[in-house]
Amino acid sequence: MFDARLRRIIDPPLNAVGIRLARSGVGANSVTIAGFVSGLAAAVSIATGYWFAALPLIGLNRLADGLDGAVARATQKTDLGGYLDIVLDFFFYGAVPFAFAVHNPLTNAYAAAALLLAFYMNGATFLGFAIMAEKRGMSTDIQGAKSLYYFGGLAEGAETIAVFTAMCLFPDWFPVIAWGFAGICVISALSRLILVSQMLRG
Repeated sequence: MFDARLRRIIDPPLNAVGIRLARSGVGANSVTIAGFVSGLAAAVSIATGYWFAALPLIGLNRLADGLDGAVARATQKTDLGGYLDIVLDFFFYGAVPFAFAVHNPLTNAYAAAALLLAFYMNGATFLGFAIMAEKRGMSTDIQGAKSLYYFGGLAEGAETIAVFTAMCLFPDWFPVIAWGFAGICVISALSRLILVSQMLRG
């Protein structure tokens, strides 16, 4: 919901850093993979109960997610880069709820499963529309320069990271936070499903 607005603020400094990284020989895919490794380390920290250690690792993951695109724009955007960016993002998003379930399955498993189902629904509507948009030659830069054209929703990247941060700060409240955010994700997915269905029908 807030991603497009935040882009106007964060893109200029990210692009400046991206140019410097590109000039120093750092590739966009390397940044993507480094961010993914940081995200996995955050999930391991959560699974083992090191909540506060997970927070900077989540931050590094999100920083890398912004910088890889900036480096790509400073050099050359590739299909492989766009593919790795979206796929590894989804891997990370799934790893965090799973890590909470691993840490305390008795308390967290059902809530984590509900959130993962909601993520799956959101991802299906997100990527399904991206395929149709590509087929129809549709594009936009409202979310920044992306490899995929997609509709935003109530639950986007900024909201997801805010929720992950809250989970790490208040791990005992994970079930409540997860169920609540799962509901928001389901609403986001269903609204996108209706909107895209109407668009494609027309």
